[in-house]
Amino acid sequence: MFIHIGNGNVIRSKNIISIIDYQFISSSTIMDEMMRNNKEIIIGPLNDAKSVVITNDYLYLSTLSVATLKKRASMISTISKLEDYSNELELE
Repeated sequence: MFIHIGNGNVIRSKNIISIIDYQFISSSTIMDEMMRNNKEIIIGPLNDAKSVVITNDYLYLSTLSVATLKKRASMISTISKLEDYSNELELE
């Protein structure tokens, strides 16, 4: 499944390693160093960032909060668990 993380970015939910609140970046030397050393793979606006979505290939800065992204991810999880009755509807 895919998840829209804001700013026109849609990524596969299975590629997400972590979603971190952007405010915690400056309070962690490891996270701050990761952001400084990987500027070439950062996608998204620095100004209005509320969260960082980490994948194997990129660091996405999102204007959506961690809570909003979590809700979107859980909706995708719920949808993927639903039974598919589309074939039965076509037969009627």
